[in-house]
Formats: sequence, C-alpha cells, structure tokens
Amino acid sequence: MGDLSEEMRMPTACPECGSHSVRLSEVKNPADKVFCSSCNTVRGIYADLKKELENKPKSETEQLLEEVVNKKGDAPEPSR
Repeated sequence: MGDLSEEMRMPTACPECGSHSVRLSEVKNPADKVFCSSCNTVRGIYADLKKELENKPKSETEQLLEEVVNKKGDAPEPSR
C-alpha cells in the first residue's frame, strides 16, 4: 500500500523549525491532523489550516510560491 499523504506549503512557518511545508492526509477530513514535513510537529487540523490558506493575507511572492507548490501535487504522475 502506498503513502496516503500529500505535502502543501502554508503561509505561516512551523513554530519549531521554520518550515512552510506540511504533510496531510489525501482524504482531507476536517479533523485530520496536519504535520510539519520537516520536524513532524503537529501544525493543527486540516479544517483550521484550510481556513488559513483561504484567509491569511500574503505577499505576492508568497502567493505565487503557494500556488506553484500546492498545485504540483495535483499534476498527474509522469508515465514510466
């Protein structure tokens, strides 16, 4: 069975290590825990972090970074 998680970039950094990358379940249930990809600290639950993505004001640069990183996971896998 494969890994059932995906990574996203958040506008706020992890309070423990400063990484913006988080790991979450592909299912994306509102109560699912979201973890820092670097240090595995619990960053919160998916419902709260989804609100942060939708509502957090960000610079143009931060917005572009998030769009590129977060949409990368939506791209189809290359065929081998």
